[in-house]
Parts: sequence; structure tokens; C-alpha cells
Amino acid sequence: MRWIWIDKFLEFESGKRAVAIKNLTLAEEHLHDHFPGYPVMPPCLIIEGMAQTAGILVGEVRDFQEKVILAKVKRATFDGIARPGQQLRYEADVESITDQGATTTGKVLVDGEPMGVIDLMFSHIDHNVSGLDFPEENFVFTEEFKSLLRTYHAAR
Repeated sequence: MRWIWIDKFLEFESGKRAVAIKNLTLAEEHLHDHFPGYPVMPPCLIIEGMAQTAGILVGEVRDFQEKVILAKVKRATFDGIARPGQQLRYEADVESITDQGATTTGKVLVDGEPMGVIDLMFSHIDHNVSGLDFPEENFVFTEEFKSLLRTYHAAR
């Protein structure tokens, strides 16, 4: 099972910036398990939502031909929590893209109010220097992920 931690893109500027949202609901089981009786969105899943937003931004630059994976969380700071009924907004900006990978900076807002900062590093694993071999098929950018971007372009 692959979980998608964003619901849709609001903005997408190829190679530069992406803005996505995630609506939080009590229908999501993970919210019930994180602090029973006081459900909140776990910070690790907020980081994953930013990684998906920024990762799709990075992957789209080369038409999803690269396998882009999260390599490092450079910074993740949170000044609040997100609860069911609220909306997360992920704002990702490309800092740099090379053959080996990319770095992004990001802001997270809850219902329009700043909540955190998440800066990430991605690796283009087909250009890794470790000598490891990876499958030919792009197991990172599935049709589920690419459909999020197609939905954004169709709505414009």
C-alpha cells in the first residue's frame, strides 16, 4: 500500500515552486492512534507530505525519468500542531537541482497560519556513486503520484 499525503496541487511552476494541500479528517486512522483522545497529525507524516510535494516538483523537471528519493531532512521545525478539520498547506521551492540530486526549502501552514519549516535533500538514485543497482522501472513516480499533477493541469 502506498499512502499519498497530499490531496491536490494549488500551484505548480516547473523547476521552481509547488504548493499542495492536505485536508485532515477523523476518517484517517493514524490520527486516532497518535495521542488517543487528542488526535493530531504526526510530524513525521507532515514531513512526508512535504517530501511528496517537493519530490514531485523535482521529478517533473526531468519528466519523471529519474528515480527521486528523499535523501536527508536538512531541517524540520514545527511551531504548532495540526488536528482533524484543519488543512495543511505545503509550499516547496527548489533551491538547486543537479544530476546527482536536489535541495528544496519548504513552509508548512495550518489553516493559513505558519506552522513549520522543512528543508530537504533528494537523490537521483540512477546517478548514485555507491555502485548499487536499482530496478529499471520507476518505482518512485507511480501513476498515483503523476495523476496529482495531471489533475492540477486539467483544472487550469
